[in-house]
Amino acid sequence: MIKHLGGAMLAAVFCAAPVAAENTGSAMLRQVAAEVSPQELQSTITRLVAFGTRHSLSGSASKTRGIGPAQGWVKNRFEMISSQCGNCLEIATPAEEFSGNRVPAPTAFMDVLAIQRGQTDPGRVIIIAAHLDSRNSDVMDALHDAPGANDDGSGVAAVLEAARIFSKRKFPATLVYAVLTGEEQGLLGGTVLAHYARDHGWNVEADLNNDIIGNSHGGQGSVNAGQVRVFSQGVRDLQTDAEARAIRYNGGEIDSPSRNLARFIAALAPAYIDGFHVHMIYRTDRYGRGGDQVPMLGAGFPAVRLTEAAENYTRQHQNVRIENGIAYGDVIAGIDFAYLARVTRVNLLVMAALAMAPAPPSVTIGGAVTYDAQLSWTAVPGAMSYRAWWRDSLDSAWTHSRAAGGTTSLKLEGINLDDWLFGVSAI
Repeated sequence: MIKHLGGAMLAAVFCAAPVAAENTGSAMLRQVAAEVSPQELQSTITRLVAFGTRHSLSGSASKTRGIGPAQGWVKNRFEMISSQCGNCLEIATPAEEFSGNRVPAPTAFMDVLAIQRGQTDPGRVIIIAAHLDSRNSDVMDALHDAPGANDDGSGVAAVLEAARIFSKRKFPATLVYAVLTGEEQGLLGGTVLAHYARDHGWNVEADLNNDIIGNSHGGQGSVNAGQVRVFSQGVRDLQTDAEARAIRYNGGEIDSPSRNLARFIAALAPAYIDGFHVHMIYRTDRYGRGGDQVPMLGAGFPAVRLTEAAENYTRQHQNVRIENGIAYGDVIAGIDFAYLARVTRVNLLVMAALAMAPAPPSVTIGGAVTYDAQLSWTAVPGAMSYRAWWRDSLDSAWTHSRAAGGTTSLKLEGINLDDWLFGVSAI
């Protein structure tokens, strides 16, 4: 992890970015990526679609249709996975009551969480999340079919696949698998998760919100099976006035924790998945749209949204039908399972890398009115060594680095403090 200088901002390059030599960490990353199964993903989405609708207001009266049975199935799936790893997962079902524009009467909205406690550093938390609820053309229609294969059955499938694969292993940090309810009614599931994380004192290093990640064919005829978009927030919701002043004066406007998390994802994915890349987009979400990462950002947690590169709008928020020769509706035929598997691998790579890595160090900087930049940082438990990073203020990613060994300070001779942005990673 990199600690960026300029407003207590996290970033990321695992083991100092792609390393030349194969090591235990990179071997494990390749292994977990290889275990992602397109067949498992397809099985999950097929089951989710079979509930007919998973609209947040569809209730629990039926045992086979609606959000209630779907939540029960997800909970049972987590319990089954947990039973195979010696009950390594703690299942939680936090709920809150909401009412408002899209919730006409007070209604409880429940998330289903599986928590895999870290072995040595359980206070650090990495979350993979997706929303279970679905909708059709009318956001208030809780009666008619809303298959939700891609939005967001694809994300839920990735969450369950992560739990299946990671439950076989142990990590220093805590992993949370979060299946949320109420996104379509106003990001309510993300709100429940944010409150739960806050109330339980979680130190969330990353919230990976997966929403619409299973399609590679755009509605206008484009095909993009080699890229996933990662949206990341710039100015933080909980930024203090002092932090804002420091950023305005010293720079770092594009260096929020979420932005540096996005850089981490963008560096890691192509190093382990041939022909697959991350398109970083410096924006919280798409124009006029949102996802469950937004309430997490509002609570002060680093969060990003992963979304397919080529969206097909006829497959989103639409009744299933054929009109003027165009097929509408979010059905399973619109899923590219090979593509979904690649996006799922990106998630697993990031989660495993973060969960195995030390916490980011706390860094201070010096060297004003000199010709050398001076970095110093606190020692981090579990860190074998450290690496200093710097880049031009116009660059979107870290470009230069220097090993610092096991020391907690480094002078970058001839590197003028005024001309660069700096960071430090613990390895």
